Amino acid sequence: MNDSRVAAALARPAVPRDLCTDCGISRTADASRCGRACQFIKPDYPRLEAQVHGRSRDPARPDETFFGPFEQMHRAALRAPRPDAQWTGITTRIAERLLEAGAVDAVLTMTADPNDRWRPVPVLVTKAADLAACRGMRMGYAPLLALLEPARAAGHRRLAVIGIPCQVYALRALEAELGFDKLYVIGTPCSDNTTTESFHTFLDLLSDRPDTIRYLEFRADYHVELRFDDGRQQTIPFLQLPISKLPRDFFPLTCRTCVDYTNVLADITVGYMGGEGEQWLLVRNARGAELLALLGDEVRLSAPGSHGKRAGPVKGFLANTERAAGGLPLRRMPAWLKPLVGWLMPRVGPRGLEFARARVEMKAVETVIHLRREQPRRMKSMIPKHVWAMVAAYGLKPAEGEAGKPREPAEPNAG
Repeated sequence: MNDSRVAAALARPAVPRDLCTDCGISRTADASRCGRACQFIKPDYPRLEAQVHGRSRDPARPDETFFGPFEQMHRAALRAPRPDAQWTGITTRIAERLLEAGAVDAVLTMTADPNDRWRPVPVLVTKAADLAACRGMRMGYAPLLALLEPARAAGHRRLAVIGIPCQVYALRALEAELGFDKLYVIGTPCSDNTTTESFHTFLDLLSDRPDTIRYLEFRADYHVELRFDDGRQQTIPFLQLPISKLPRDFFPLTCRTCVDYTNVLADITVGYMGGEGEQWLLVRNARGAELLALLGDEVRLSAPGSHGKRAGPVKGFLANTERAAGGLPLRRMPAWLKPLVGWLMPRVGPRGLEFARARVEMKAVETVIHLRREQPRRMKSMIPKHVWAMVAAYGLKPAEGEAGKPREPAEPNAG
């Protein structure tokens, strides 16, 4: 959608704020809404889960502690994978089907900057065919929600939004006042983000021809997959990645203290962690079931598996994170041992849902350690009760003044 209102919204500078990922709200007409919309100020997941899903996460369903409320969980793949898609293209295909079926007027998502394939740029898409250009992964911050006001001004009353957790939290916090008749939210998980410039530094360390890398994916088999313009493919074990060569601020404090890996406020979450080589689908409410149903027999579904034990890897991550947060050097594995461990990890390490649980626990551990060291006064408001419950198994407990009072879920008003 080429519209002067879109250009004006994106040109408006973000209001400088501490712990900000530039979701776009500060670029809107009322930038003060950040104070009640930002997940990095005073998140209230029980209230918003009840608002969106009709209930908050159920402690009697243990996986909801990790993944948030859900009604269905699947391994999934499109029977006909889309070219240039991340995995098979389920996220983009759902958005295409919404436009094809006339269920929405527009889709708010990301596309690539014309001068940099890795830089995300928000876009409003009104034709299903135009979504093909939005396939694939981008890395960097982009003010997605700045286009909510242009969407409304253009007369789009029914909207689909594809977003990462910090964007979706703000969207849900403001949903009631945005004035849309229908809102579908397709969420993708997000563990860590960085600036596009920093990501190029990472690519420079991976290849002597980084400008030819067109695809990068952190896979659940402990490898990073690269694809190149000439058709060549390469996989790199996690243990061989040049992480130690990255600057300390490569991942900003926002990402190191995010408590929502799995995008719990989306109607449907489409990721990879629990997919064992396929995609991982969490249908969270009736709207999510409606989105999945749009795919019909285009999608192949199966039950997710769970293998291995996560406790050891999470404990090792905790120890390394504590050392790094304290400025101490990481304990590096001898070079001769890395190939052996790299061979073992996909075979005996956590896989499927156990891999997903491990990643969520690692993010919870990281949140506590980094906030405690860098922003201790924020711990009381930023760390939800369910995060403290996860890290307790690893000896992390709130000190005096670090845990706020548990919030009671609001009365449900959505199904």
